[in-house]
Amino acid sequence: MNEEVQLYYDDAVEKMEKALKYLSLELGKLRAGKANPAMLDGILVNYYGAMTPLQQVANVNTPDARTIIIQPWEKKTIEAIEKAIFAANIGMTPANNGELVRLLVPPLTEERRKTLVKNVKVEGENAKISVRNARRDAIEEFKKMGKNGLPEDMVKDAEDDMQKLTDKYYKKVDEILAKKETEIMTV
Repeated sequence: MNEEVQLYYDDAVEKMEKALKYLSLELGKLRAGKANPAMLDGILVNYYGAMTPLQQVANVNTPDARTIIIQPWEKKTIEAIEKAIFAANIGMTPANNGELVRLLVPPLTEERRKTLVKNVKVEGENAKISVRNARRDAIEEFKKMGKNGLPEDMVKDAEDDMQKLTDKYYKKVDEILAKKETEIMTV
């Protein structure tokens, strides 16, 4: 493979990897009826006047499938943590005992499960669009190189390799989606 072709191929791989990572991150935030510390990602706590990620002011863990325990490093931050959880509107009500904050994850209704599966499919389609865009950008560059003197068979080989790469990433996206759908639909 030509050095310049390899450069665009590697760039496409990087973009496709980012699409997969983003998909995994977004799906981690979806509540599947099981307690998961990732549900609290993005919650910011007012900590000494600075908006700080929850994970930086407390220890977050899941002792069982329906409970999230938030153990603040400083007891006086409990109220700020509760306010942040209420403000985030994640569908769970925090309860504190003066030492830690407990969140009970409510079981999902069948209707809510179906809605979540639809959301998962939307996220999956967004990831596939990102993969397609990376493929399109690379193929456009290969065609430009063909006009600028790269042999036609090298351009065709590069396009074929890019399609194989795209198919591989589509399969990875489908595997991630299938796993999340199973997780959501399991009662």
